[in-house]
Amino acid sequence: MVDLTTRNFARNLDKNDALATFREEFYMKPDSIYMDGNSLGLLSKRAERTLLESLEDWKHLGIDGWTQGTHPWFFMSERLGEMMAPLVGAFPEEVIVTGSTTVNLHQLVATFYKPNGKRTKILADELNFPSDIYALQSQLRIHGYDPEEHLIRTKSKDGRYIEEDDIIAAMSEEVALIILPTIYYRSGQILDMKRLTEEAHKRGIVIGFDGCHSVGAIPHSFSEWDVDFAYWCNYKHLNAGPGSVAALFVNKKYFGILPGLAGWFGSNKEKQFDMEHTFFPAGSAGAFQIGTPHVLSTAPLLGSLEMFAEAGIENIRVKSLSMTNYLIDLIEKELCDFEFIIGSPREGLRRGAHVSLEHKEAARICKALKENGVIPDFRAPNIIRLAPIALYNTYEEVWMVVQILKSIMRDKQYEKYKNEREVVA
Repeated sequence: MVDLTTRNFARNLDKNDALATFREEFYMKPDSIYMDGNSLGLLSKRAERTLLESLEDWKHLGIDGWTQGTHPWFFMSERLGEMMAPLVGAFPEEVIVTGSTTVNLHQLVATFYKPNGKRTKILADELNFPSDIYALQSQLRIHGYDPEEHLIRTKSKDGRYIEEDDIIAAMSEEVALIILPTIYYRSGQILDMKRLTEEAHKRGIVIGFDGCHSVGAIPHSFSEWDVDFAYWCNYKHLNAGPGSVAALFVNKKYFGILPGLAGWFGSNKEKQFDMEHTFFPAGSAGAFQIGTPHVLSTAPLLGSLEMFAEAGIENIRVKSLSMTNYLIDLIEKELCDFEFIIGSPREGLRRGAHVSLEHKEAARICKALKENGVIPDFRAPNIIRLAPIALYNTYEEVWMVVQILKSIMRDKQYEKYKNEREVVA
């Protein structure tokens, strides 16, 4: 009988890994195991190359870099939208790389939240990322509504998951707009986006999704599912760098409507430099851009997306699921004596690309992991998130992380730390 707890088992999995060569594309810190790619992806050599190419364009071309050079800046956001569209199951013109996650959410809510009669409420959930909730509260105040009354947050029964049935039950005649994550950042639960979209539309409600924890990790079919809009960051699974420019999807059925927040770069490119005071929106998702693109925070995505096109999102998902399954199996066998709770779904169809481990000493354990060369992610009050990334982590690293955790717990190495988070958790 094969023993999955042995190092040789992990090494054999690595030998059969069809994506193994992509690891060589990334800058890996020696004597360190990076398990935090669901918060900030690592730098790849290709992302570095395309950033440096854009710097060279600036150096040698000056303002002519907007229309000339290796990566003309004027069209960069649209080009990247086309490259990214297959990752979210969209038509090329439905995706644009622009803004930041929260700015894009403000733009989309300003566009699609149209309170009318008794339909004045926004439906979200209590496990959503705080920034989304802040934005929704702000938008409600702008419209003259009290967030305490007009922002509905679907409850979780256990603090980990939210059932689709509970969300659907909250889709009342008072709801004008629904905003939900594709994946919950704590547990890694994937919501059934197709079902939720169908149920929202049956009730005449517009629905949008936050894809920050899913784009680049799991396949999507936004166009096929008739999702109204979505938005996401590109610095997690897409490895575009800290603070990189985000992206959004708008269903093509909305092309031609005015964005809620109109701006210079949302213009039809043929009209943009006519310098008129009449706004002519682009006939694509590009209309929802606001300001001039942050070129040097966008350029790394060009190189990163080359790798995703070569690897294929379906293949990435297969390996990701295999790695998180392996991690869960090892945790259950090797850490069963140390009071850990697996806070992520066991079913692959419901689990994203990370595993949440719950423990009352989680903050201290994370600090001990870092001392031992493992980079995890802590989420208050008690979650250790471990994300083996398909493009650059190995099965052997997954095995090593569990062995290190076992030593930390057995020897109580965590006791020398305070059980509180750092400034950046």
